[in-house]
Amino acid sequence: MDTPVTGPGEPDASSEELIIAVERMIRYVRHSARTGGLSTAASSTLARLSREGSQRLTELARSEGVSQPNMTQLVTRLERTGLVRRVADRSDGRGVLVEITAAGQEVFAQRRAERAQALGRLIGELTEPEQQATRTALLALARVLGDRHDTT
Repeated sequence: MDTPVTGPGEPDASSEELIIAVERMIRYVRHSARTGGLSTAASSTLARLSREGSQRLTELARSEGVSQPNMTQLVTRLERTGLVRRVADRSDGRGVLVEITAAGQEVFAQRRAERAQALGRLIGELTEPEQQATRTALLALARVLGDRHDTT
């Protein structure tokens, strides 16, 4: 049996109902980003490179949960569009790193802004107490995720 999750004066919500709500919200926000016409995988890869800096293909593939051949194909497509580039690894002359370009940073920033606007529109439809509760809950979840070492 799923454990109900409740707040003061709120109806019970099962964990399954919450995950469905989270999935719907993520889908809505993710699909609101149109700049660059990127796939979810490409957008996620750009985000990771922007956040974490240059990485080897093997690291990117592992972090993104895809095979190395799939990541190689994705990086090649991103490279053709000028969003990433391959550079020599200064710490290991045999290695190659993938880094985001200025154009890639621009596309990433625009996509993030589009997603933020979409989330803002959703939150704007809530009552003031719901808005505050949502902001508090999302920031608390982000903090917990930031404290974890196994997040990707």
